[in-house]
Amino acid sequence: MWKAKREYNKRLQFFKDHEKDIVKIQAFLKANKARDDYRTLTMAKDPPLSVVRKFVHLLEQSALDLQEEQDFTRLREEVVTNIRSNQQMEKDLNMMDIKIGLLVKNRITLQDVVSHNKKMNTKKMKSEMDLTTGDKLGIKGLSKGKRRKLEAYQHLFYLLQTNPSYLAKLIFQMPQNKSTKFMDTVIFTLYNYASNQREEYLLLKLFKTALEEEINSKVDQIQDIVTGNPTVIKMVVSFNRGARGQNTLRQLLAPVVKDIIEDKNLNINTNPVDIYKAWVNQVESATGEASKLPYEVTPEQAMSHEEVRSRLEASSLALRTATDKVLNSIVSSLDNIPYGMRYIAKVLKNSLHEKFPDASEDELMKIVGNLLYYRYMNPAIVAPDGFDIIEMSAGGQLALDQRRNLGSVAKMLQHAAANKLFEGENAHMTPMNIYISQTYEKFRVFFQSACDVPELEEKFNIDEYSDMVTLSKPVIYISIEEIINTHSLLLEHLDAISPDSNDLLHELLQDLGDVPDREALLGEGAVDPSDPNRENTLSHLAKTEVSLTLTSKFELLEGDDKDFKTLMTKTKKLIVDVIRIQVGENLPEILETPSTAPQELEHKKIVERRAVQDAQTPEGLKSSAAVLEDSQLPLEQKKRKILRNLRNLEQAGLCTDANKYQDIINEISKDIRYQRRYRQRRKAELVKLQQTLTALNSKTAFYQDQMNYYDTYIKTCLDNLNRKNSRRSIKLDNKGEEKGSKKWKPQSLKYTAARLHEKGVVLEIEGLQTNQFKNVMFDISPTEEVGDFEVKAKFMGVEMEKVQLHFQDLLQLQYEGVAVMKMFDKAKVNVNLLIFLLNKKFYGK
Repeated sequence: MWKAKREYNKRLQFFKDHEKDIVKIQAFLKANKARDDYRTLTMAKDPPLSVVRKFVHLLEQSALDLQEEQDFTRLREEVVTNIRSNQQMEKDLNMMDIKIGLLVKNRITLQDVVSHNKKMNTKKMKSEMDLTTGDKLGIKGLSKGKRRKLEAYQHLFYLLQTNPSYLAKLIFQMPQNKSTKFMDTVIFTLYNYASNQREEYLLLKLFKTALEEEINSKVDQIQDIVTGNPTVIKMVVSFNRGARGQNTLRQLLAPVVKDIIEDKNLNINTNPVDIYKAWVNQVESATGEASKLPYEVTPEQAMSHEEVRSRLEASSLALRTATDKVLNSIVSSLDNIPYGMRYIAKVLKNSLHEKFPDASEDELMKIVGNLLYYRYMNPAIVAPDGFDIIEMSAGGQLALDQRRNLGSVAKMLQHAAANKLFEGENAHMTPMNIYISQTYEKFRVFFQSACDVPELEEKFNIDEYSDMVTLSKPVIYISIEEIINTHSLLLEHLDAISPDSNDLLHELLQDLGDVPDREALLGEGAVDPSDPNRENTLSHLAKTEVSLTLTSKFELLEGDDKDFKTLMTKTKKLIVDVIRIQVGENLPEILETPSTAPQELEHKKIVERRAVQDAQTPEGLKSSAAVLEDSQLPLEQKKRKILRNLRNLEQAGLCTDANKYQDIINEISKDIRYQRRYRQRRKAELVKLQQTLTALNSKTAFYQDQMNYYDTYIKTCLDNLNRKNSRRSIKLDNKGEEKGSKKWKPQSLKYTAARLHEKGVVLEIEGLQTNQFKNVMFDISPTEEVGDFEVKAKFMGVEMEKVQLHFQDLLQLQYEGVAVMKMFDKAKVNVNLLIFLLNKKFYGK
């Protein structure tokens, strides 16, 4: 006895001395066991119930889950509404660019620009309609009829979102200009600009379906896909260039494009006629004397000059160097091409191969190159300022030389991507053909690799999607106008979209009835009937957005146990609650073993804790009432309910008692695995959404700067206009007081045509010999409009005609390389030397 006690004390002391080590070893063994169990859960064909039981607690939604889901929903709403707002600002700014450009050239009045600017500054679209108070309740009203209408639209848009064939067919029923607008607005709205993986999967599925439909129905020859302009291809490219504010092209192209722009010594010009004209312009502008060389030449005539050949050779060398930089950046950055872009390239290649099995790999790769290089990358190289590749200050723009350099590189890469050699009118570029072929080989490898991507289901794990773990239902943010347009288009093209009258789409459209007018969805009295601008007000209000929580009419129907998907979901939830409390070898054993009082108490605590959390859960994140209706039952009643449900599911062939209902245990195992992956994915998507929002906010700030710049520019123009209109020449008497005032009279220039001919300004006058030029007098007078001149012509002292001359127009002609223009429809004038004369006489240059 004493010996045993001493041995016990020794062991006890040993444990005390090594307690920390023992805890570590135990933790290590437990972790190993947990890893082995999880491996069994994920790898085993039929994971044992004892293993599944250890992980069912992961199916419970924690407070962190709810918080992350709320954050995700909020961020996604901000991203989608921000994208839509930015798109509208971009359209407004583009229109303002055009209006200011025309203003500079005096084609429209300043008041038109001011009017558009006011509209631009006041156009603030609300992200959500406030239709929940007062009498003006619209689609969000609380009456039964309005609620039914809302639900019917939610069912309709859910079906459209999850079944791409309807929209794919609808796209081809409309003229291309209309379908593009529809795709730009409704389609991207319906998929929330692919702001999460589920919606990206569904959007790409739509693109795939629509592209296959286009190739099957409209492409008769393989080249049609290049020469035509498929709506789907346009949308895929536009979307992947940065509709979500994630401009991957910027990472790929920005460094090399900046190198080209910032290289002050780079001057690429491969057009012999342009090189010739630039050379002549340079000589005339420097000397102020007319060149003896002709102004209009053919490429062959231009190439006959040593100076032109020398400049062309230098340009070609610089072009190869710059092109290599861009090419190397592209082919080494495969991972920067968005998955969606590469996947559609793969669909394009496979669909064309299926339709044209005799087409060579080379032909297919050129088509892929047309998509990936020419349509996707080329415009961003030609106009990096227009595609957010480089940052420009408000009002800033690239110089003509910079644009030409970029355009030359883009053209070279375009030829290489299609392996199109120079010939014919580009014969002077034939020395570059070897380079073109070498570059194509590099591109070809790149295009083949780009098509090597997994299928959608593998990429997004979509096969394991489970209703059990999806907290929030899909929500879209759509305008009243878009709802009405979609409804109207579906009815108009229903026979083509869905010829089967028993199809689900027909049932949903019957639920909705006729297309409602705007006021029906906005709410009666939303606009005062006596409002003189009633139509404009309605149009403006119809652009207001509502949120629709998308639900399927045909799933999770309350109390309908014939819906086996619902029944399976409900049964799995009940089984999870039971096996958390009771242990057993298999499901029948657990269900047949009566629960003890302590087990009932433990189960009750879980149910109560869940009820407290559910009460605090926002409405949009609560599980379906049909799924939760049995969650409050005591343990024994749940088991009886499970047994009844199992019999129904067995009759439907969804499980069997023969394998102890292992099929359902396997389904629960899948749910656990998906839940874990869903949590990891949600964390990653939260980070991605935050980055997207930051990028979008930056873009919004840039657009705001542009608007402020335009605002200041217009105010300055107005100020100058006011000062110009009140410009006076004031004289004071000897007492310093104003003596009188009269309008300022600008000085004019008077030249005979002979003198202007000597200066090289006037080249010829139709119907007059050179010796008669002394009888023609030109009178050039600046008007009160800055940059505008009035030119009068007199012959033998008799006033013949007068024309308005806009200095801005002359600069535009010079910019476009036009050397000679006509005046009075008779006189041919040297543009360069006329600008030289006006600069010298009126602007002190």
